[in-house]
Amino acid sequence: MMKLYIVPTPIGNLKDMTFRAIEVLKEVDLILAEDTRTSGKLLKHFEINTPSQSHHMHNEHKTVEGLINKLKSGTTIALISDAGTPAISDPGFLLTRACVENDIDVECLPGATAFVPALVNSGLPNDKFVFEGFLPIKKGRQTRLNLLAEETRTMIFYESPHKLLKTLAHFCEYFGDDRPVSVSRELTKLYEETIRGSVKEVLDYYTNKPPKGEIVIVVGGKK
Repeated sequence: MMKLYIVPTPIGNLKDMTFRAIEVLKEVDLILAEDTRTSGKLLKHFEINTPSQSHHMHNEHKTVEGLINKLKSGTTIALISDAGTPAISDPGFLLTRACVENDIDVECLPGATAFVPALVNSGLPNDKFVFEGFLPIKKGRQTRLNLLAEETRTMIFYESPHKLLKTLAHFCEYFGDDRPVSVSRELTKLYEETIRGSVKEVLDYYTNKPPKGEIVIVVGGKK
């Protein structure tokens, strides 16, 4: 039975792995992992011995065709990323789209993803929101921020620790110093932290306390 499973993995705390995710990873013929070294630790912890191979942003364009052929031959495959749900700011979209185009079953399991707890923790309106992921690094960044300055829904961004101050400074410039923001980092891990306040207040906080770990930024929409 040809089928692709999209399997979320914990974003930090291994206890967030679901029973069903473990079962699927044990039963499929092949696991596609963003980084086999990182995923190897997870698989070993849960005694999952299924063969794995790398599938990441640098090789996914080249490997999709071969993977589709494997699936058509009857191979069942599970796709995982280093943390969270594949295809959410991680590889997965290209293979999923190719499966849909080739009438191959795709089943995505529910599970961990970083932006949901960050959004709920923020205290900002979450009845309507827009997920932006990572902002463009250079080209298109100014254009995107100009557009988002008029966004009325709550906005969610992913950011790396060494770019957080730059991004918050840009939010001050384009959204205004007093726009409400919440920064969550190291979610589900030992040093999990959420800092809330105006963009200027949160920028000042992290200027004096350099951030570490994976970061989710939640920004209030324009009123």
